[in-house]
Amino acid sequence: MTRTAIPLAIFLGLAGLFWYVLQQMNQGEYNPRSVPTQFIGRTAPEFALPDLMDPDSIVRTSDMAGQVWLLNVWGTWCPECWKEHEYLIHLATREQVPIIGINWRDDAAEAKSMLARMGNPFARVGFDPKSDAVIDWGVYGAPETFLIDAEGIVREKHTGALNPQVWQSKFKPYFDAAAGAS
Repeated sequence: MTRTAIPLAIFLGLAGLFWYVLQQMNQGEYNPRSVPTQFIGRTAPEFALPDLMDPDSIVRTSDMAGQVWLLNVWGTWCPECWKEHEYLIHLATREQVPIIGINWRDDAAEAKSMLARMGNPFARVGFDPKSDAVIDWGVYGAPETFLIDAEGIVREKHTGALNPQVWQSKFKPYFDAAAGAS
């Protein structure tokens, strides 16, 4: 009896935990992609990466000083990055959002080809094939998007594809506040 009771108890416990997490997800109270970051409220980590489009030029965090902007980490190997690309184009062209990209662990020719085919939403794109910069940002997957305020402080982070709902709830209020302060 005990030989079957212990595995049965473990199975029922795991099934209960699984059911609980599913209920939280259905109510919008749990998102497995919501990984906290230590950078919220702190100065954005500095990076200096070669520009994807002009390797003789350097893209730096400090290039955006005094502006509210987004940092988007992406790669051509990332399906979610392809999914969000059209919305990034919308933000850059229609909303006038400054977006700096970090092309991560990618082939430069493929990345340039993607941007040539689909459009380039980025003001500049740093090329980071060996994770030199993204490690300092605590990135563990793509896409990840950070909002940095005019003082250089990281205010928000989103893991996964940007979409209108995420834009409205997480990022737009900062851009509206910055526009109102101008």
